[in-house]
Amino acid sequence: MHCVRKVTDDLYWVGANDRRLALFENIHPIPEGVSYNAYLLMDEETVLFDTVDWSVCRQFLENVDYVLGGRPLDYLVINHLEPDHAACIEEVLIRHPETIVISNEKAFMFMRQFGFDIDDRMDEVAEGDTRSFGKHTIAFVYAPMVHWPEAMVSFDVTNGVLFSADAFGSFGSLDGKLFNDEVNFDRDWIAHARRYLTNIVGKYGPHIQHLLKKAGTIDIKMFCPLHGPVWRTDLGYFIEKYDKWSRYEPEDKGVLIIYASMYGNTEAAASALASRLVEKGVTNVTMYDVSNTHVSYLIAETFRMSHVVLASVTYNLGIYPLIHNYLMDMKALDLQKRTFAIMENGSWAPTAGDLIYEFLDKELKEITILEDRVTLNSSFSELNEPEMESLANALVDSLKAE
Repeated sequence: MHCVRKVTDDLYWVGANDRRLALFENIHPIPEGVSYNAYLLMDEETVLFDTVDWSVCRQFLENVDYVLGGRPLDYLVINHLEPDHAACIEEVLIRHPETIVISNEKAFMFMRQFGFDIDDRMDEVAEGDTRSFGKHTIAFVYAPMVHWPEAMVSFDVTNGVLFSADAFGSFGSLDGKLFNDEVNFDRDWIAHARRYLTNIVGKYGPHIQHLLKKAGTIDIKMFCPLHGPVWRTDLGYFIEKYDKWSRYEPEDKGVLIIYASMYGNTEAAASALASRLVEKGVTNVTMYDVSNTHVSYLIAETFRMSHVVLASVTYNLGIYPLIHNYLMDMKALDLQKRTFAIMENGSWAPTAGDLIYEFLDKELKEITILEDRVTLNSSFSELNEPEMESLANALVDSLKAE
């Protein structure tokens, strides 16, 4: 049974939702599921923009057949070859032997690598090329490393629709609500969008900036991404978020406390710091246990907040492994422009603090590390009161200075 939505004149959403998948890319938890978006243009010639993941292929094919209503499928445009969007290419071509695939040189190379037989059905486009399908003319714009090297976006110059591939996407299933103005985005979606962008594409901030500059030269009326809601109102809101995330600028002034605690003592000290900060007027404070929180959530929060406190026990004379993993993800995603503070604990040899400092100083760019530090010997005691007060004041002063 079909499940489609009309996007605008001549254009239909023919994607599907996966609420059963536990891990996106087999890494990132998606408890609210994910949508795989594809779009079908019904002009003098019919054009399908991208496909979906294999898990929802049946629903997608039913949707395409319903909208086509017996018409041939003339073209399939592939903006991005990652299998969650390209897995059903072969199924489409088997059912529609008349279909010509439009994509770029690198994308066709990837298709061959994935085993798709498309050599006699190719229409290769380059940057700035256009194709007319009747009333609608589509321009093709390269978007390399957002977030694969073959990625491109397709712009309908007739009505201002941008098929934006993975740009402006989000985790989360659509639940019948296709458009951004049908949901409360700030309440229900912004965390999904932030976690998606920062973890999936966060490393490629300069490439996002390059795409945003290109986007600024065309009159975009609507974003049709491959995941998440379609944006038809308030596009500037989402563009501003992408601009900030891709420049590694924090969204909020506040303190994020990430702690590793084996028996509760480091957690108690982290809580004491949080309480002290709030008493001093810093109410935007958030705490996470690194052992109970998937790192993708920690990364998203790190992109959001301006200040990060790392509270780690010493483990085998080193950094607690999950704190170290979190640091490695920050490095891999090129996190920048944050202020860090350190709290360490060790019953006989508290070395985690120096090792964290060394990592931050050597491996991350454009960061500030506060010299004030709390060193615990087993647990928080009166002896730590001066250090705790000094660290809290240093964080308050740093927040005021920004």
